[in-house]
Amino acid sequence: MGGEGIEGVGEAVTGGALARAVEPAAGEAALGAGGNCLNCGAPLAGDYCARCGQKAQVHRTISAWWHDFLHSVLHLDGKFWRTLPMLAWRPGELTRRYVEGERAKFISPLALFLFSVFLMFAVFSVSGATAIGVDDGAAAEASRDIEAELAPLREQVARLEAERARGTAGGGDIAAPDARLAEARSRIEQLELARRLVDDGPAFGSGMDSGWPWLDESMRKASENPALLFYKVQANAYKFSWALIPISVPFLWLLLLHRRRYRRDYGPYDHLVFVTYSIAFMSLAMIAFFLLRSIGIRGDVVNVAFLLVPPLHIYRQLKGAYRLSRFAALWRTLALLVFASIALMLFLLLLLTIGVLG
Repeated sequence: MGGEGIEGVGEAVTGGALARAVEPAAGEAALGAGGNCLNCGAPLAGDYCARCGQKAQVHRTISAWWHDFLHSVLHLDGKFWRTLPMLAWRPGELTRRYVEGERAKFISPLALFLFSVFLMFAVFSVSGATAIGVDDGAAAEASRDIEAELAPLREQVARLEAERARGTAGGGDIAAPDARLAEARSRIEQLELARRLVDDGPAFGSGMDSGWPWLDESMRKASENPALLFYKVQANAYKFSWALIPISVPFLWLLLLHRRRYRRDYGPYDHLVFVTYSIAFMSLAMIAFFLLRSIGIRGDVVNVAFLLVPPLHIYRQLKGAYRLSRFAALWRTLALLVFASIALMLFLLLLLTIGVLG
């Protein structure tokens, strides 16, 4: 496993640790102990301290340390199995119940968000799906690889064109060669576009004159090494993933602004919980789509799921969380999909700005 793979695993571990750092341990088992709490000194009357919540019995062994480590990263207890099915199929009910006070039963939205986002970037990093070169040598190698793939495709196109010409002249069926020819030409177009992006990358930001010398200098440096810029964007994506939450909340608030009942019954905290659970689900869904493609599931099946699952999930979460009618939830779903695209573009613009100025 390369350096990026090790970093990916580290990100997953960090995500699990961060999630547990903000997740209360309510409902977990512990052995009882008499006397006073070792943390605050309060008298003990059960498995946990009534004042500070620490476990009554603590351990000082290496095996206990490893147990705590694995428990922190792979915290698959009852809350996990209660939360994920509801997040997937009844997200509105999960959001509503958590907002109304059922906290110990479910993983908190922030804990699930941290874990899911870090896990997503870890999976992509381990697989190499987001690996981007940072030097000219890597770009040249990528261009050579593309050209090596283009050569046999061009030969295939030439053979298919000859086969089609013979079929046309002899009055035969040309549907099969036409289909293969269209597929080969489409693949050639994709590869040629990819090669242009690799070869013409240094043109990014060249010749820009914004009137602000510091910005022009940053853009000039970015144009000299665009691969480094994209590497910075990739590296900062998980660090600033939390910014998606404050970027998205105002758009959700706008959808409920025009009705007094919604303004009265649902406040900013409700919107924060909604958005955080929603982003956590989308991150887990991205992992699922990627893994399905990796194990050989047909691309068109995964693509259809990718198009249908997010709007269906948003619809069910809106309808359940805010107790909306079907029509009210439907038109808000369509609007929220547009707003989500805008929020994602703003997030990418933020990452690009950080990459240019960093």
